[in-house]
Order: sequence, then structure tokens, then C-alpha cells
Amino acid sequence: MFEFVRKMFASDPETSKDRRSGILLHLSSLPSAFGIGDAGPAAYRFVDFCYKAGQTYWQILPLNPVVQGFGNSPYSSISAFAADPLFISPECLIREGLCVAADLHRCRSGEQHPERTDYEAVRALKMPLLQSAFQQFKNASRFEHDYAVFCKEENAWLDDFALFIVLRAHFKEQSWTAWTPDIRHRLPVAVAKYRAAFAEEIYFQKFLQFIFHRQWKELKEYARHKNVKIIGDIPIYVSLDSVDVWSNPSMFQLDAEGQPLCVAGVPPDYFSQTGQRWGNPVYNWTYLKDNHFAWWVDRLRHNFRLYDVARIDHFRGLVGYWAIPAAEPTAVNGQWEPVPYEDFFQTLTQIFSRPPIIAEDLGILTDDVKEVMARYHFPGMRILLFAFSGDQETHPYLPHNYVRNCVVYTGTHDNNTVRGWFENEASPEEIRNLNAYLKREVTCLEVPWLLIRLAMNSRARLSLFPLQDILGLGKANRMNTPATTQGNWQWRFLENQLTDDITVKLRELTHKAQRC
Repeated sequence: MFEFVRKMFASDPETSKDRRSGILLHLSSLPSAFGIGDAGPAAYRFVDFCYKAGQTYWQILPLNPVVQGFGNSPYSSISAFAADPLFISPECLIREGLCVAADLHRCRSGEQHPERTDYEAVRALKMPLLQSAFQQFKNASRFEHDYAVFCKEENAWLDDFALFIVLRAHFKEQSWTAWTPDIRHRLPVAVAKYRAAFAEEIYFQKFLQFIFHRQWKELKEYARHKNVKIIGDIPIYVSLDSVDVWSNPSMFQLDAEGQPLCVAGVPPDYFSQTGQRWGNPVYNWTYLKDNHFAWWVDRLRHNFRLYDVARIDHFRGLVGYWAIPAAEPTAVNGQWEPVPYEDFFQTLTQIFSRPPIIAEDLGILTDDVKEVMARYHFPGMRILLFAFSGDQETHPYLPHNYVRNCVVYTGTHDNNTVRGWFENEASPEEIRNLNAYLKREVTCLEVPWLLIRLAMNSRARLSLFPLQDILGLGKANRMNTPATTQGNWQWRFLENQLTDDITVKLRELTHKAQRC
């Protein structure tokens, strides 16, 4: 772990002088000839862009496997540990000697809309190439040592994940709760039978994880040499239909058939009279405590290897969570349940000393959540798109009210772009307040950079901007629209959009804000 990162995310927030900035862009959003961004040449070029533009952080979304049934959302994955093999770079496979240039022509998407990802089309094109690379891998003794080391290091999750993926295919993508009872309940004889029957398919799945992590490690090392740190994202909950729940049912509040007794969400608030019912199974924190929070320790250790810093989504759920009876159609009749957070965070600090965590603390927080964040110096988040309604003197998301130990965003992956917000969502009151705050009449073309400048010049220790805002793009380019299931997680930028003018403009603003 870099000493700079430790200082940035764990030192006394009132004495630290570090000020940095960065860009929010998911790996899938990189340009590519293969239908989706990956860990290949475009990722290296993006690191170069960050370096030239004075940006020292690159934040991505979860790298976990996405499935069509979950709307291809990286926040609703079948694994909290594995990476999506779609992020494997075909070009890097050539460098590894696992395919030749001619193989790539068959994998190129020839897409009519390179600014969008068609996940099913990408799978259809990439998987045959990866199967072919696997055959080359099996005959290449030069990988044996590294592969063995990888399997040993990742043994806490890798074997179960590979078996789970193979079983999902065997049972025609049904949820594990619909599998035959012997393997649904993981009877040892059934597990042994399926491991033997599908040994080759399991080997292939482990190969995919090995290759991605190999490519990712090289990319992260390149970023380190360019002084670019990578921020990852950890969804607090996992999906019911995931290897995590199937292989650790005692860790969740489930009935005898594996169905949730309670599900996660948030209570009714200003934004929703019925709250939000997410549907994820909630943790059995008594079991976790009795087992010294081993699964969470493994999960964080895994993420701290992948990233320099980890943002934890819905951080307040690690202090207290909203439990909704599974039969309830809305979140109204849920209730707050406690988490043994004192023991949990004490365990984390004993193991990781000063864990580099950003706490997603949006929404209404209770005093115990604020106390945990203050005690462990976890920076929270401020969103400028939320700042221009309500009392403009006391609004916590306006820059004049920031504490130093926070991370300011123009917007996140769940927000519209700044321009899209200004043109389509901002109320007349918000426009008036924005104009008053900036002391000028704002236009749609200039508003993205005006908010970027606000964030840059704020007291916040770190400022982050979705690439869409740096490019000045409108609502058609947003990454996700919450509560919708179609058309999300697909946006990609085009190579020619990152111009020299943008690089210079961003670098100059960063220097003036003293964030380099």
C-alpha cells in the first residue's frame, strides 16, 4: 500500500495537506474494438491521460461478473470476489502467446454503436476466443507456477465460484435455490460428484479468473508508475442467487430452503414514501461475529489487493441495517437492526491497521454512523448535483460547508450527467440557486466545467468527476438510472473524445486548485 494513500485516507483530517483529484469511469466504458472496455491498451492510454491531465485517482465500478437477469448491473453480481471475464483483453492474450492476431478478427464486434455495450453480443464473440486461449494455456508450462500461486492465494473463493458457474449452466441458469436438493444443500457427495463430472469446465473458469487478475495486476502496476491510484467499489450486499449465499448460507438470514427471511433496503424518506426494497438477503451478524468476521476480512483483503482504495456502497449498513420481512412488498414495515460494529471495525483495524476506505454516506445518517466515520477517519461523500435545493446557507453538499476529510463528486454513476441534470432535471429553484452561488447566469454548455471547478476549489481532500462531465455530455450518456432495468451500464466513450484541449484544460485547473 502506498504511503501517500495511507496518509490520504487515514490521517488526521484537520492536519493533512494532501489535495488530489481524479476521474470516475468504469472499465467497461473504455473504447475497444471488442464491444466492451477491458484491461487492455485503452486502459493504459486512459492512465496516460490521467497522468498528463494531473489526475491521481481513477475510480471504477465493481468488476464482478454481470448477468442479464440482473440487468447487467455490477452491483447485483453472482460473486463478491470474482471478476467478469469480459474484461479480459484480447490484445493482451496475444502478448501472452495465448492467441494470434488472426484470432482477434473473429472477435471484433463490428458494432454500429461503439458508444454502447451489448453484453450478450460481446459474450457471443469473446467466449470462443477465450476457449481457444484456454487450449493454448493448458499446453503452456510457463504458466504453471503462477497459476498454482494464484489458486492458492484465492482459494477462499475460487473453487466454489468455478463450480457455481458450471452448475448454473448445468441447471440452465436457474437460481441455486431451484437446483436439486443434494447440490442445493451442498451435500459432500454431491459436491464431489459434480467436481469430478465437470472438472474441465471448472478448470476453464479458474483459468479465466487467473488471466484477468494477471492482466489487472499489470495494469495496476503501470498506473502506480504513473502515480495514478485506483479506487474500487464494494456493494455492501450480495445477491441471493450468488455463490456467496450458496456456499455460506449460515452467514445470511435464510430459511431451510435458502429463501430470505428478511431482505435489505432503506426506510421511507423524502424521496420515496414506501422506501426502497432491494431484495438482497441480509447478513446474520451473530454468525459473522462468532466467526471473527472472516468473510468480510477475506473480502476486504481481496479488494485491497485489487485496488489502492475501496469505496463501500451503503456504508451505514455496517453500523445498522433496515430489515424488511421477505413477504412485505415495500420497505414500509421494515425496522432498524443493530450490527456489532464495535467488534467489526476493531477487527478490521487490527488486521489492516488503517484500511483505505471511502464511506458512501449519502442520505440521512444516525449519530452512531457519524461517530464510526469520525473515529476511523473514513471520508464521506458530497454530491454537487444535490446541493442547490433547500437552505443554501447550511446545505451539507455546498462547498462552503465541507469538512476537509470528504470526497466531492459532481455526480456519481447513479446520477444524470451535470449537463443532463441542468437541461432536464434541475428545478427553477435549483437553477436560481446555482446562478446565485456562482454569481452568474449559467448555460448548459458551461455548467459541467463550472461544477468541476467548484469541486476542485473546495476544501474536500479529494474531488472526483465522471468522465461524462469532463466531456460535457448530456443525459443520453448517463451510466445508470435507478429503479429502471433497461439500457443501463452500457455507456462508453470514444477514443477521439479525449482531446489535447481537454487534457490541457483539466491539468491547468488541477494545478490552479493545488491538487497535483
